[in-house]
Amino acid sequence: MARIFSGVQPTGDLHLGNYLGAIRNWVRLQADYECLFCIVDLHAITVWQDPKELKANTRSVAAALLAAGVDAERHALFNQSQVSGHAELAWIFNCVARLGWLNRMTQFKEKAGKNRENASVGLYAYPNLMAADILLYKATHVPVGDDQKQHLELARDIAQKFNNDFGVDFFPAIEPLILGAATRVMSLRDGSVKMSKSEPSEMSRINLTDDADAIARKVQKAKTDPHPLPSAPNEFKDRPEAANLMGIYAALADTDIGAVCARFGGKQFSAFKRELAELAVATLTPIRDEMARLEADPAEIDRVLAAGAKRARAIAEPILAEVHDIVGFLRAGAPGGR
Repeated sequence: MARIFSGVQPTGDLHLGNYLGAIRNWVRLQADYECLFCIVDLHAITVWQDPKELKANTRSVAAALLAAGVDAERHALFNQSQVSGHAELAWIFNCVARLGWLNRMTQFKEKAGKNRENASVGLYAYPNLMAADILLYKATHVPVGDDQKQHLELARDIAQKFNNDFGVDFFPAIEPLILGAATRVMSLRDGSVKMSKSEPSEMSRINLTDDADAIARKVQKAKTDPHPLPSAPNEFKDRPEAANLMGIYAALADTDIGAVCARFGGKQFSAFKRELAELAVATLTPIRDEMARLEADPAEIDRVLAAGAKRARAIAEPILAEVHDIVGFLRAGAPGGR
């Protein structure tokens, strides 16, 4: 069975974009793949985190994944820092990857902004850790959004260069999985930018912790334009808010954008928003309620994460041991090597 690795950062509340773009797809992939679902707390500290908040957010994200349907009995759900192989392999990849490759990473430029000299080395080398996350388990497939495709391409380059440098056929080629409608959910306040946990306005996103009233209010106040809804997907040009809201509806309803256009095309946003709000509430409320139940028992969440980390280590440790032998590290009790 092919193996999937995917991760999510424990920073702030998870939102509708995380659910439609990643989490729901993870749940669906569980039937056909061996899955490792990782809460990437090492990635989170590339920018400063309050330690208490980081612990709380890690548990909250774990609760959200479980509430959405991640099966921690059949697959590994864990937080990254409990498996030291992530950091160890990342250092090896720091010595494989080239500075020129990292200099081309657009996400570092966006996150560091104008104050690039004060950005952490961790933020700069983030893609090498992402490559280690995947290749530590020899994962073959990674569900990604469009914004992560460049990092995945770098992971493929690192794997290929490692194999070439040491004359081995060790790390596999990694294939991206970009699935379903609304893989890139945009802000409710600006259809040209991605829905984000870091945007200051709560009205820009629907959080998985929002109650029914909050969801309905945010949908009703979402930015629109003065024209009737498009009747076909080719009518979305220069209408990012219409494209975003209709794409969200398509994803929540498990249909395609053409069907949404056929149903609502020519109608006003007001009627469409009512139906969109009802659909969002019906989908997200059960997840919110189950999250609250799980978060009431943090010890159980910690147990699930520890069990997942144990399962992940069992996969990672023999792979990392082979990497040590390939690179030329001496290990106690290891045979003579290559």
